[in-house]
Amino acid sequence: MKEQKYYHMNIAGCERDLPLCPLNDSMMIAGFVIFGDVELTTACAKALLDKAPDYDYLITAEAKGIPLVHEMARLAGDKKYFLARKAAKLYMTGVMEVKVRSITTAKEQTLYLDVADAEMMKGKRILIVDDVVSLGDSLHALETLVNEAGGIICGKMTILAEGDAQKRDDLIYLEKLPLFDKEGRELS
Repeated sequence: MKEQKYYHMNIAGCERDLPLCPLNDSMMIAGFVIFGDVELTTACAKALLDKAPDYDYLITAEAKGIPLVHEMARLAGDKKYFLARKAAKLYMTGVMEVKVRSITTAKEQTLYLDVADAEMMKGKRILIVDDVVSLGDSLHALETLVNEAGGIICGKMTILAEGDAQKRDDLIYLEKLPLFDKEGRELS
């Protein structure tokens, strides 16, 4: 059994060791999970709000963005945020959907937005929030849903920009997250 390797980071003032996880035979990524980490989630939510443009509503994709966007909304005093779900739910009054493939997911997924939420978005400034942006596929799926709903994308934010996402000029992020070779060395 191989020894687990970690990447040490300071994220919004919180020191964390992220486990390195094989993505394929030649590359590893650092696993970043805010589930259950209240200190980190709150610190990141505050730091993102400090950089956030004016918005009417926040939106994220299920699942890892949920605690982050919830905490951002709570801290900002927002009464509502939107969630693109990975499955249509019985309570939805109808759905809009878009396909997405994530770097950390083996197969294509679909994100669903309740048409009642879409109606509320129409003509409103929507801030898209995610925990990590890598290739940007999930971010693009959220952009598609917001645009189809008639919302106005006022910004895109993430805690960590991984790999080429660091070069995007349309993304506000807190920290850069490198990619790693199969030995755990940072790729340039």
